[in-house]
Amino acid sequence: MPLAAKKLLRREDIDAVVTIGCVIQGETAHDEIVVSQAARKLMDLSLEFDKPVTLGITGPKMSRPDAHKRVDYAKRAVEAAVKLLQRLGGE
Repeated sequence: MPLAAKKLLRREDIDAVVTIGCVIQGETAHDEIVVSQAARKLMDLSLEFDKPVTLGITGPKMSRPDAHKRVDYAKRAVEAAVKLLQRLGGE
């Protein structure tokens, strides 16, 4: 996800990036590492490009049924990006 966000952030016609996804718990703690590192890198990219990047990634320790229950939460990540742009003086 950070690579896709970085490619979008390079574009002048992109004001913000919203990341949406779900990390499902597996047999190891890998889901915790994935979420932690994705969040860190996305924050770094936001600061590097001076553009909002909102985190709509749910997890870790999430089951598939839990993930399906939270699909509507993705809307909040989009709303957060729009509000942040407005507060920062964007469009």
